Amino acid sequence: MPSKKARSAQKSAERSETTTVNYWTSRRNGEVRLRKLEDAFYDRTPLTVHDMVIDTATRFTNYIALGSKYKNTWHLLTYIEYYEQCRQAAKAFLKLGLERFHGVGIMGLNSEEWAIAYIGAIMAGGFSVGILSTNTPKACQIIAENSKMNVIVVDNDKQLQKVMQIQGYLKHLKGIVQYKEVIQSEQRNLYSWQRFLDLSHDISDERLDKIIDSQKPNQCCTLVFSLTSMGPPKAVMLSHDNITWTTAATVQSLSFKRPPEAQETLVSYLPLSYIGSQIFDMWVAISVAGALYFAQPDAVKGTLIDTLREVRPTTFYGVPGIWDQMADSLKARHLGATMFRRKFDNWAMVLGLKTNLKQMFGQRQLPLGFGLAKTLTFDRTRKFFGLEHCRQFFNLGLGLPRATLEFFLSLNIPIFEFYGQTECTGVHSVSSHRAFQLLSCGKPFRDTNTKVLEGDKDGIGDICIWGRNVFMGYLNNKEATKDKIDSLGWMHTGDLGFLDADNFLHIAGNVNDIITLSSGEKINPGPIEEQVKMFIPIVHYVVLVGQDMPYLCALLTLKCQVNVETGEPRDALTEEAVDFCRNLKSHSTRLSDIINNQDSIVMEYVDQAIDVINREARSESARIVKWTILDTDFSIGAGELGVTTKVKRGIVYKMYQAEIEKFYEN
Repeated sequence: MPSKKARSAQKSAERSETTTVNYWTSRRNGEVRLRKLEDAFYDRTPLTVHDMVIDTATRFTNYIALGSKYKNTWHLLTYIEYYEQCRQAAKAFLKLGLERFHGVGIMGLNSEEWAIAYIGAIMAGGFSVGILSTNTPKACQIIAENSKMNVIVVDNDKQLQKVMQIQGYLKHLKGIVQYKEVIQSEQRNLYSWQRFLDLSHDISDERLDKIIDSQKPNQCCTLVFSLTSMGPPKAVMLSHDNITWTTAATVQSLSFKRPPEAQETLVSYLPLSYIGSQIFDMWVAISVAGALYFAQPDAVKGTLIDTLREVRPTTFYGVPGIWDQMADSLKARHLGATMFRRKFDNWAMVLGLKTNLKQMFGQRQLPLGFGLAKTLTFDRTRKFFGLEHCRQFFNLGLGLPRATLEFFLSLNIPIFEFYGQTECTGVHSVSSHRAFQLLSCGKPFRDTNTKVLEGDKDGIGDICIWGRNVFMGYLNNKEATKDKIDSLGWMHTGDLGFLDADNFLHIAGNVNDIITLSSGEKINPGPIEEQVKMFIPIVHYVVLVGQDMPYLCALLTLKCQVNVETGEPRDALTEEAVDFCRNLKSHSTRLSDIINNQDSIVMEYVDQAIDVINREARSESARIVKWTILDTDFSIGAGELGVTTKVKRGIVYKMYQAEIEKFYEN
């Protein structure tokens, strides 16, 4: 560690703040006006990322920071070792020629090297740019060119080959670092992780400290790219203050512990290039001096539960796909249990749901028998997943269906939803033990503002937010930035929803998802799709279609097992779906048993359920006229789902254009 005591909050306060009037910028070296409220309850001092990291490294020097498993042994880094390696990486980036406000791309699965490279690039004055390992070479090229990438860090040869294909087009590229596997082909600008860190010896502490000291909280430190099926990608500029303020607001809103009272234990498996998981995994862990353990590369294919059982985290974050897998495992386990065990668990779950719903409205007294249910069912369930030490459970993908939320609530596992976009640093509102309401995204952060524009008769309208979590702007895209942030600094999210009387935020869809029928009537598909999933438990995903057409139709997928090796859906239905069919007196066990009208029992049930939904429709135009069951479930690999398993409507429309056209044939 450098001899002089580094950068404290007091030093940050003494930095001269920008005199820029604008709340936004599209320039890579631009500065923005921070959104401070005059009557703020708790106005946090603006900090840089380095301020936050060194504060924890100084106060919690010898506590475990990172854990990575190699073969059967955990490699652990303390906070002082973590900080020192970040400094080493920063120096090495400078040695490779990283320029101020230029990019360092990091492409690979979550690991200690990923985190160290990310923080090191920021310390060195560059932009850290997380790149999804599933991106194509062309997508990588677009990201690298837009961010003026000087260095690309990859985890293995597969990712390296993508860079090799495009490096001739990257005029700013000066070095490539591979941190996993043995490098198979030597070249002048290619470095192994250790050889890369060794470059740090040629850069002095004084030179690095000078760069760190020159950084301001209202300057950009990371770029997050949104690659969509429509139009060029947008580079979201996030400032130091965006990261540090949002992290502090998240910690304040939730129930984290710090040493020496206790140390949080977290497991990282969701892509860190997604800013939501990055905030919760990397930055919250640093803020509370938690121990962050990295899951195995095949975590989502089945080994996640092994890591959870070994590490036993105190907080767990899932996405809808993971919660579905966990629910399916529990339901299959339940079906295979003895008659007595099934009856006892059913009794416990009824009691658990009633108790938790009452607690949601302030009733804290536990009913008779709850302790027995907790010991024999609830605790047993948590231990099955390695979650017996968990105090908080989160869904990092908006909108779990009510059935899933109530299923886990019946097992005394309240899943907290949150709301955020990349443009608001991943988080704006969050549920907690102090603020929990089923089907809401919790309450907005303190010292932020949230308003709903042009609400309909139900109060649903465009959600706008204002706060220090709102991004700086889109890099080199002034017009798109002005469309997103108005002159008063309000960010127009494009999401639809409402704030209830208790200030809980509810999301009801997105402006871009609105379907305009040929009659001119506009339909928000979200609430209708949720109804379909609630009325037809065998259905996994629903996508309404009908843009510029005379009526609505629906694409349905059924719940199918997933190939643990590839992540692709199988033909076989889940245990829950098979049990559902059995209750209908259907013998179907596979998707192919049902599609193309082969199972009249299931098809009739779906048809009747759609009729019930249509009778409750708000208007004639909001009814589903035709529907079809697709011959496969959606998946991330096939492209229908995003990283948080959110449906990509534009992709679905393109992939299933033939099925959609059949709906409207005369």
